[in-house]
Amino acid sequence: MLTRYTQKNLTWIDLVAPSPEEVRLLMKEFGFNPMIAQELLSVSIRSKVERYDDSIYAVLHFPILRGTHMQRATQEVDIIIGKNYLITTRFENITPLNTFAKAFEVDSVLGREGQHIHGGHLFAAIMRNLYRALNAECDVIKTKLLDIEDWLFDGDEKSMVVEISHIGRTIHDFRQALAPHEEMLASLAAPIERMFGHEFSFYMRSITAEYERIRRTCEGLHEEALELRETNNSLLSAKQNEVMKNFSVLAFVFVPISFIMGLYQMNLPHTPFAGQVDFWAVLSGIVVLSLALFIYFKKKGWL
Repeated sequence: MLTRYTQKNLTWIDLVAPSPEEVRLLMKEFGFNPMIAQELLSVSIRSKVERYDDSIYAVLHFPILRGTHMQRATQEVDIIIGKNYLITTRFENITPLNTFAKAFEVDSVLGREGQHIHGGHLFAAIMRNLYRALNAECDVIKTKLLDIEDWLFDGDEKSMVVEISHIGRTIHDFRQALAPHEEMLASLAAPIERMFGHEFSFYMRSITAEYERIRRTCEGLHEEALELRETNNSLLSAKQNEVMKNFSVLAFVFVPISFIMGLYQMNLPHTPFAGQVDFWAVLSGIVVLSLALFIYFKKKGWL
């Protein structure tokens, strides 16, 4: 699906799951390299930045935002930056881009067109918008971690293992998806400044600042998730040790009882207390011994 937005001499083309015909029409209209046209029709595994004569082509992968119910961990955005145009291509809906498109269209209708003079300005605005949306996602993850922290001492450590594992995987996917962005932004800086002038370095720094903010946030979330995992593992180990201690104490209580019972199972001619009251005498001895051991262990704090 192709959607066109315009502000004065600036054109933004937003493609969702583009068809070969749509890409051919755009290549004819804007004259970008045929190699870019081929890239727009297929999913790219790696992020990259390439400079052509009058355009810059970038492929970036962003973490999947909540509510998409997708199997992949990232969403790809292909961007072609030209002097008076910008083309974005994606293979599924990305909510922050849809929201930005509506705001862009409203600005055009209301005549607020001064902030986007060329394709570089529009690229900077879209990137900042995407990074801010990811920061909002990180706030959701932060809230989830706080909930897990509250639940951590409720005594259900086993279910917390699952919860912490799920949130840890989400943070891992965020960090992995954003890891190439630092190199990609650095690669973009020189060609985009040559295209739009040295003064555009301010906009690149603003994009990098947004990226650094979310990178630091992800690192903090990662460390917090690790701390919660360690705490939960410690609580789980302590509970398991307590169970094993109780079993050990019970086993120690039954050892002398089993020993006495074993003695009276031996078929010998002279067995002490053998006679009409031998059962009750042995039983009484076992009960007294068990109570004595129980009181002793309780006094020592082993039970």
